Amino acid sequence: MNAKKNYIYHIIAILVVGIWGLTFISTKVLIGYGLSPQEIFLLRFLMAYLGIWFISPCKLFADNWKDELWLLSGGVTGGSFYFLTENTALEITLATNVAFIVCTAPLLTTILSLLIYKREKATAALIGGSLLALVGVALVVYNGHFVLKISPLGDFLTLLAAFSWAFYSLIMKKMSGRYRTTFITRKIFFYGVLTILPVFLVRPWQFSLSGFLQPAVWMNLLFLGVLASLICFVVWNMILKKLGTVRASNYIYLNPLFTSIGSAVLLDERFTIISLMGAMLILGGVYCAGRR
Repeated sequence: MNAKKNYIYHIIAILVVGIWGLTFISTKVLIGYGLSPQEIFLLRFLMAYLGIWFISPCKLFADNWKDELWLLSGGVTGGSFYFLTENTALEITLATNVAFIVCTAPLLTTILSLLIYKREKATAALIGGSLLALVGVALVVYNGHFVLKISPLGDFLTLLAAFSWAFYSLIMKKMSGRYRTTFITRKIFFYGVLTILPVFLVRPWQFSLSGFLQPAVWMNLLFLGVLASLICFVVWNMILKKLGTVRASNYIYLNPLFTSIGSAVLLDERFTIISLMGAMLILGGVYCAGRR
């Protein structure tokens, strides 16, 4: 029975990452309509924060100030700082560079977890599967058209985003045993919104209110805010608790695979044999890394 439940959590993890893989397409559409990266992030997290009050208990603060600071750190590393560095990098460097470097997050999570938590064991299957999946990611994101364009600032920002998500995963590991998942996620949304506001002092809001009347705008915002943020963040934090930080994080390698499939279906972008080979390597690597 426990084994069956475990498989269900793995399937749910794949579904969550699949939805997150499609967020790149929605974000790209919204940017095309004139929304800036920080405006998109604020709107999606604000919607998620308002929505979670319907399912979250009325507890306002953590049990002590140290835990409250950890939750603040989670809102920064998994929210404002992560999305700001990633989306800013997309404006500076190639999207393929961003997609590949961000997918080092599971490997960074594994390394940090091994360094911080002595209970974690670096098995050959875990390390080998992670590296195999990373090679698959490279094949999928470059899609047979490898272009080397080094942008130190853009690539550095992307690496910061990957480290940020790795630290977020470890913070969730620390908090998950102390508070309910919905409470933790609500605090992440709150601090994500709070810490993105100073950015608007440098880059003020520019998108006109009339733009929200366009179906493509509000439909993509609802997808990002309700499904990809509200629902997926709650579920993902639960997955981290049930599967463990390291094994759950390895599913992030599937992210560019779903992005490529979604782009092929929705944007008529090519999905080549090289991409298919990369997909098989990702699936094989994730399977190996997830085995106990």
